[in-house]
Amino acid sequence: MSDESATGLDVTRVQELGRVLQENVERVIVGKHEVMELLLVALLCEGHVLLEDVPGVGKTMLAKSVSRSLDCSFARIQFTPDLLPTDITGVSIYSQKTGNFEYRSGPVMSQIVLADEINRASPRTQSALLEAMQERQVTVDGVTRPLPRPFLVLATQNPIELEGTFPLPEAQVDRFLVRLEMGYPDEQEERAILRRFREVDPLDSLKPVVSAEDVQQVFSICRQVYVHELLEKYIVAIARASRESEDLALGVSPRGTMALYRTSQALAALRRRNYVLPDDIQYMAPFCLTHRLIPNAQTRLRGRPISQLFEELLADIPVPVEERWSIE
Repeated sequence: MSDESATGLDVTRVQELGRVLQENVERVIVGKHEVMELLLVALLCEGHVLLEDVPGVGKTMLAKSVSRSLDCSFARIQFTPDLLPTDITGVSIYSQKTGNFEYRSGPVMSQIVLADEINRASPRTQSALLEAMQERQVTVDGVTRPLPRPFLVLATQNPIELEGTFPLPEAQVDRFLVRLEMGYPDEQEERAILRRFREVDPLDSLKPVVSAEDVQQVFSICRQVYVHELLEKYIVAIARASRESEDLALGVSPRGTMALYRTSQALAALRRRNYVLPDDIQYMAPFCLTHRLIPNAQTRLRGRPISQLFEELLADIPVPVEERWSIE
């Protein structure tokens, strides 16, 4: 039985879009296949990405490469303590010519927004992104304006240097679909980086390979990927187990449950399946859920990392077994 015959849903377009986009980005970015695949999953789910890693590992370069490959408008916001909410959303300015207030759009009105070092701005400024990230709109002076589609926020933060930073509030962290880490390259990859950037910056010659319209057309395909009833129960069981854990003060929200559901669908489509497997859910769960969990005081004192807690929690939940995960 072919993957395409399971539901009649053709996911070939999704896989082809992902392949073309990934190959183009990898002309600049070396060796980050998993990170790129997860970023594609977020893009296909119309979700946002929190890139958390040390400086210099390619977070900004990755964001720029994706935006140029997508032929989308791009804006970079350098978050600093003196940044104001209107520096993000835009502001209405009185025009002496017309005698009216005219809206000057902010960088958030772009299709791909790089929020660089997001934890360096004040909580008031950070919260300016909340409405944009969740509802794809901004409200300035009582007027609501829709954001362009696709709309993707790539936020970066350094988990090591905490002096002069403001931790993201739980409400804002929960709006990020996935949290990713770039990681250091291995020896061969780092040598490849040296050779690739020896004479010119490959980002300068990067051309768009996918239009914004192409991306929007595959959104609905991903949402139609079949999820078996047992797998729906499995996703809910993971979320409920986190809420009942004695080691956690805050478990997974319903938004997190939906994030795991949709990312599993998008991952299956990228891997040319129109149905979800338990492996898809287990693979996506750490990237979708761990940043939404808050350990309690005793857990923090014991120094147990959230990743370890979640791994143990996931291992205790029985994995559903079924002969056929695709629809009849």
